[in-house]
Amino acid sequence: MNPEPLLTVRDLKTWYPIRRGVLNRAMGFVRAVDGVSFSLEKGRTLGLVGESGCGKTSLGRSLAGLEVPRSGEVLFRGEPVPPGNRRGKIWHKRIQMIFQDPFSSLNPRMTVMDIVTEGMAEHGMLKGSREQAAREVVSRVGLDPDAVFRYPHEFSGGQRQRISVARAVSLNPELVVCDEAVSALDVSVQAQVIRLLKRLQEELALSYLFISHDLAVVSTLSHEVAVMYLGKIVEYGPTAEVLHKPQHPYTQALLSAVPRPGKEKTHRIVLPGEPPSPARPPSGCRFHPRCPQAMEVCRSVDPDARTRGPVQVWCHLY
Repeated sequence: MNPEPLLTVRDLKTWYPIRRGVLNRAMGFVRAVDGVSFSLEKGRTLGLVGESGCGKTSLGRSLAGLEVPRSGEVLFRGEPVPPGNRRGKIWHKRIQMIFQDPFSSLNPRMTVMDIVTEGMAEHGMLKGSREQAAREVVSRVGLDPDAVFRYPHEFSGGQRQRISVARAVSLNPELVVCDEAVSALDVSVQAQVIRLLKRLQEELALSYLFISHDLAVVSTLSHEVAVMYLGKIVEYGPTAEVLHKPQHPYTQALLSAVPRPGKEKTHRIVLPGEPPSPARPPSGCRFHPRCPQAMEVCRSVDPDARTRGPVQVWCHLY
């Protein structure tokens, strides 16, 4: 019998109103996340990939409580998670987030000690002095304990991201949403932060939702991968299966654009046109206007999930 997933997401929708006119009325909606479902087990990493504008960050922010979903259900160990504006302290403690840009996500007026212990103080988790607690947390992420007296601008980009990681894990969360957590870093620093995330996952039994456009990073860190296109997941399954045997035409095109040193050059699939606007998504399969294998049914019927071995794929080809 499989254990209950740590996180279960069912038909989650996060829409942003388009307001116009003197009365600021909603004239439409940007459907950033439009019916997403998946599950994540404890101690595992789900990689979320897709091109810019597909809704990855909106999904992560919705799970972290920073956006209020329009509809859908989020379960944490089988217990419903309230939407962001009604979420209590306990949920903010259990679900933390690491942002893409550590420079803008860290308060420049606060020392590292204040940054990493602010949440601990709020949740009554400080057993001794703030300084001692801060030293222990920054040491865990590979920083000098004396760094607690310095300010964010005194650190390099990689060090600032370690501070962000320290802030996230200081509350002993169970789920960490990593939104492009290494994309702003040099390749060598990326590798260091990825090793840090892996080590912390083993030590603290963390689960990650790892949002990235870098498929190489996702393949290194993730156990499962979900591919998003225009607010929906189009393929979902074990990392090796999705990245090495892609079945959805969009996943195939995405992977064909990734250079693989030391391997035979593959045929590049160039998709025509631009992604449609999430404010006016096409009917049927949302990928059909750009799909080289589109059929008549794709234009009118939204595909259900098809199970292909260990992979789920939302495509009429199967």
